[in-house]
Amino acid sequence: MSNTGSEQPREATAIERYYRFHSYIYDATRWSFLFGRTAILKPIAAANPEPARILEVGCGTGKNLFNLCQRFPNAAVTGLDLSEAMLDLARAKVAPFGDRVRLLRQRYDAPLSTDGGGFDLILFSYALSMFNPGFEAAIETAHADLAPEGLCAVVDFHDTGFPWFERWMGVNHVRMNGQLRPLLQARFKAETDDVRSAYAGVWRYLMFVGRKS
Repeated sequence: MSNTGSEQPREATAIERYYRFHSYIYDATRWSFLFGRTAILKPIAAANPEPARILEVGCGTGKNLFNLCQRFPNAAVTGLDLSEAMLDLARAKVAPFGDRVRLLRQRYDAPLSTDGGGFDLILFSYALSMFNPGFEAAIETAHADLAPEGLCAVVDFHDTGFPWFERWMGVNHVRMNGQLRPLLQARFKAETDDVRSAYAGVWRYLMFVGRKS
């Protein structure tokens, strides 16, 4: 596999414009919001300690790609994102892993595994809550893209009891009204299915690892 990007010429979306700016401050600021990004690796490894093919959808700056490569040293890893600015940062992070990592700039609206093998693990880390519209289609695509018994792992915003916070997150393109969990439960057999509190209950986040059956 080669560590290259795949360009798809088109007009920039609102999300792409948003991350073109936020890519410069993302790693320095998002640590205080994106709980569970590292913790999700533990239940993933418990469910499958040696995945051979891994895909992260919405890989951003490559933080998770780096951790995945370290945790699963024999895996071929693919990262996908719409933002070229974020992928530029990801390329620098995964450079030490060479040809083990492939980076793609495109939408996740069709399966990537066209050879019939499928991925052993597909990870969405704080990505699905920003697919509005599109989170339903992304979950269905992941189901089709997984190998038999493959894992779909999601860590993401779940919900909040504070309307002001939900509105503020909406300004930042995040939907968080519990919309992801029922769809994941319907499509995958849950190995881990937790909703955890953040900042004394201002919001809750979802930790889900499910197996394709």
